[in-house]
Amino acid sequence: MNCMIKLRLLSKKGIQREFIAYFLISILALTVDLVSFSFCIRNLFLPWAISSIFSFSAGILVTYFLSIFFVFSDRKVGENQLKEFIIFLTIGIGGLLVTQLALLIGIELFKIQPEISKLLAAGLTFLYNFTLRKFFLFTKK
Repeated sequence: MNCMIKLRLLSKKGIQREFIAYFLISILALTVDLVSFSFCIRNLFLPWAISSIFSFSAGILVTYFLSIFFVFSDRKVGENQLKEFIIFLTIGIGGLLVTQLALLIGIELFKIQPEISKLLAAGLTFLYNFTLRKFFLFTKK
């Protein structure tokens, strides 16, 4: 990829709009994730690590569908939606690992309430996911 294409990809207007839109849908996905997480811990009495996997899965579905319909206009592998979703999910699994590590530190080491730890972890995971998804999936070919 030459420098001019890279500069165009990083144009403030396009990436700024996508970042804001991704941030807004991430708030919705985080709400789904956090409510599911809390429900699994408080009502189903599942351990936080298992609850996080279930809730993260619900959030990733919300994020994927809203990302392809409302956030990103360019799609590298959009013609093959299964391949695109697998890459999206693979990046998400990395985000889940970031989340799990942050939860481990927050809950077990610092004894922070699980839901608060989940919110803190969300910031790191958001930046990780947006950056990788933008450059691996949602740019021009």
